[in-house]
Amino acid sequence: MIKQKILQFLGLATRARMTVTGEELVVNEVRRGNAKMVILAEDASANTNKKLHDKCKTYGVAVHVFGTRFELGQAIGKDERVVIAITDAGFAKKLTSLFDENNRG
Repeated sequence: MIKQKILQFLGLATRARMTVTGEELVVNEVRRGNAKMVILAEDASANTNKKLHDKCKTYGVAVHVFGTRFELGQAIGKDERVVIAITDAGFAKKLTSLFDENNRG
């Protein structure tokens, strides 16, 4: 149930133009300080996983591993997506609370 809420909220954030997708574009947003949160697919490659975790740790951006690439892509109305950056603090805060709720139970 919470998983569905998270996916719906990702779609809302995308319609509000508060998301960036694609590995290089997300890394650029993290470097610029525009990314407030990064969501990485569970089935991302080891190289992508390490690269994004390291980059986000360096710049102090939260990373959440959630869903498959198919689920993330479907949630934002595109093809399969491995990584999504949230560029709005309000959306990132709400998603963080949903992720915490998801992790609890």
